[in-house]
Amino acid sequence: MTGTLINVAAILAGTLAGVLVGERLPGRVRRRVLDGLGLVTLVVGVDLALEWRETSALYVLGGILLGGIAGEALRIEDRIAGLGDRLQSRVERGGRDAGNVSGAFFTASLLFCVGPLTVVGSIQDGLTGDYEALATKSVLDGFASVALAASLGPGVAFAAVSVLVIQGAITLGAGLFDSILAEGSDALAALVSAGGLLVIGISLKLLEIKDVRVGNFLPALVIAPALVGLVSLVS
Repeated sequence: MTGTLINVAAILAGTLAGVLVGERLPGRVRRRVLDGLGLVTLVVGVDLALEWRETSALYVLGGILLGGIAGEALRIEDRIAGLGDRLQSRVERGGRDAGNVSGAFFTASLLFCVGPLTVVGSIQDGLTGDYEALATKSVLDGFASVALAASLGPGVAFAAVSVLVIQGAITLGAGLFDSILAEGSDALAALVSAGGLLVIGISLKLLEIKDVRVGNFLPALVIAPALVGLVSLVS
């Protein structure tokens, strides 16, 4: 859990710095900061998505399509957004300025949790105690927290809870994923590529190009590598 705790601390520290900086920036500058984060996120997403060259693009395509259908049926994005709305209501009832708590929590949670480092780093931390990958992710998330908090407000800090729950669960259950997501496997490549496509969706949201409803595609992170396993069993 060491890597996850470092990650949580980086998000909280980045949020604090972003809120302090954001209060001193005019609106147009905060928008440019968010645009810059969106552009960087887009490049990272494309780089990750191209991992499908190491496996079959059909696994990724199937994972995204089936994952989107499953996500719509389960209304995953609505449920995450609803949680953000409840957090916003609690902050408002406390007599504090809520800002965009719901939007900040939702966007930051997706950005910090859908990348492949979330899964791979957590597995490494759980199996070997090597948290280098999560430490690297912590640095990236810390800087992203600064940019998000400067533009969207302190609600970004609530995403630290999402990271703690999701990465912590993967770390504690790492033994279940070791053989499936081994280094260089087709299943890992499919997971990384599907995660990259979701990251691209987040970048489009940050850039205000299109709301792709990335939350409803989260099942793709399970379905894409599962398709690899299914095909290997059949063949």
